[in-house]
Amino acid sequence: MLFIGSAFEISAQQDDYNSNSVPGPIFNEGEAQVVPEFSYSTEWLKEELWVETTFDSDNDGKLDRMHVFVTRPYQTDSQELKLPVIYESSPYYGMKIWSMISSMIWGDPKKHLWNVKHELGETPKPHKHPNHKTRAKRPVLSMFSDINWVPRGYIMVYSSSPGTGLSDGAPTVGGDNEAMAPKAVIDWLCGRAKGYRTRTGNEEVEAFWSNGKVGMTGTSYDGTLCIAAATTGVEGLEAIIPVAPVSSFYDYYRSNGLVRSPGGFLGEDMDVLYDIINTGDKSKRDYGNSVIRDSFLANNIDRETGDYNEFWATRDYTKKVDLMKAPMLMSHGFNDWNVMPSQSYKFYQAVKEKGIPVQLYYHQDGHGGPPPLSMMNRWFTKYLHGIENGVENDSPVQIVREREQMPTSYDSYPDENAQEVTLYLTANNSSTGRLSMKMPKEQDKEVIIDDYSIAAKKLIEEKHEEHRLLYLTPLLEKDLRLSGITNITINLACDKPAANLSVWLVSLPWQKGKKVEIYDNIITRGWADPQNHSSLTNGEPLVPGEFYQVSFDLMPDDQVIPAGQQIGLLIFSSDKEFTIHPDKGTKLTIDPNLTRITLPIVGGLPAYENAIKSKSYGDGGD
Repeated sequence: MLFIGSAFEISAQQDDYNSNSVPGPIFNEGEAQVVPEFSYSTEWLKEELWVETTFDSDNDGKLDRMHVFVTRPYQTDSQELKLPVIYESSPYYGMKIWSMISSMIWGDPKKHLWNVKHELGETPKPHKHPNHKTRAKRPVLSMFSDINWVPRGYIMVYSSSPGTGLSDGAPTVGGDNEAMAPKAVIDWLCGRAKGYRTRTGNEEVEAFWSNGKVGMTGTSYDGTLCIAAATTGVEGLEAIIPVAPVSSFYDYYRSNGLVRSPGGFLGEDMDVLYDIINTGDKSKRDYGNSVIRDSFLANNIDRETGDYNEFWATRDYTKKVDLMKAPMLMSHGFNDWNVMPSQSYKFYQAVKEKGIPVQLYYHQDGHGGPPPLSMMNRWFTKYLHGIENGVENDSPVQIVREREQMPTSYDSYPDENAQEVTLYLTANNSSTGRLSMKMPKEQDKEVIIDDYSIAAKKLIEEKHEEHRLLYLTPLLEKDLRLSGITNITINLACDKPAANLSVWLVSLPWQKGKKVEIYDNIITRGWADPQNHSSLTNGEPLVPGEFYQVSFDLMPDDQVIPAGQQIGLLIFSSDKEFTIHPDKGTKLTIDPNLTRITLPIVGGLPAYENAIKSKSYGDGGD
């Protein structure tokens, strides 16, 4: 059925529409459609203003004001048409495009990133801090959001987060002001806060064109600000669609007590991210640099131990969902090694447990990747336009399968048919051991000699066998699907007080060539600090030669391992791409008798046995 957005036809949703002179939204099959009258971008009204917050994070004695951009159909200027708002907030709008690119690749990483070549527990040498210029123009990528949503009957609103672009304040990287700033903008859109024509003036601006219903979306840090705003419980935020958000900054920069960089940004940490987004008024940066970056952040991030502390707890949004009310459609890639999939999964679990409507969209690619436009459209149509399209009854989980474009529907994630299957390590006095269903007979311990300079994918090769342990399942004769969390328990000793511990779950043989997909070789990964074997908040130096039991989860995944492959467990020490690079030569001794891995296999043990049914390892194996 086609709905034309006049006051007569959708008066239950929009009493303010004037059917005689003002066009309104159009809905078909539960989605907002393109309205011809809203589609001429040359006629869109574009404006900027500043919204006053309730805080003074740059300590200048004045309440911070957030810089806001608006794009809306010109028909909303008549004050006869009120529309819902899709709002995106970001710390990156103030970055000049070339500064953004250079910040991503850091032409000379020795200058602005932490030097990772040092012993574990050692205080690293300080690094230099850039001084970025401010970009004052409209967000570069806003044109794409405008094109998608304004013709469909939405108003687009963008704001720079505190201390970035032309917004007042100071960046805090997950601090309270970064949640309260978008809350203030939403309050303004709902008539509860003040907006001003200029940064320092008193001429007020009202959002008379807003119907008081706001949805948020954004990717990466922008997605983080979606969930930050939602956890304030602000009225008027009706729905959010975060894409690959950081829900815990600890899990972004640490892993089970280990200092671990996000993929592609070796040596990044909270203060480096502060520098990247620190694009606000140069005359006010001294306060933020000295009080926030060089004092508060520097004194709490603790690159020496990597332990969890109260500082990290305050930057964990999974602990702040009590006030959240906004329904959430979450999107993430299972092979995102920058903002890893545990970030979305943990927040999803917290929101689901609270009983808030929530849906998941997962894909097999890397960082970014929003849900299909139609899926987002249905979500916003329901919660912002108020059209009862039944989106809440859509499949709760959509996963794009390998080498497919469209998602497959599932009732849950992890899959409700996934069961834990424990595999044990069996050495066979060669370069490669076995993963067996039966506990092995007593066997000798095995040794790893750390060498950070060897890339993990090279460790698969036999010539590097002294630097890793590799255990394989039999060759799969049928496809095998994993869905959920892989857990590993390793019994180990070290000849030093500290060591990195890295684990990859891989699909072998290693695929090579131009057609290799991001998921072809690496199934999932995980890292841990053996010093934190019993406590994440109080790691203790290892006693050389003493054995410890270390258990931790690898990243969530949902992947079909094709027939003809073997699942491989790769255990090694320093990970060239992610961890600190200590001097070579640290020895880790692994006791395979007390080491095991638990896989979340759809169909459980019968499915695994069926996939390898004609293979047997004989004594001590299957």
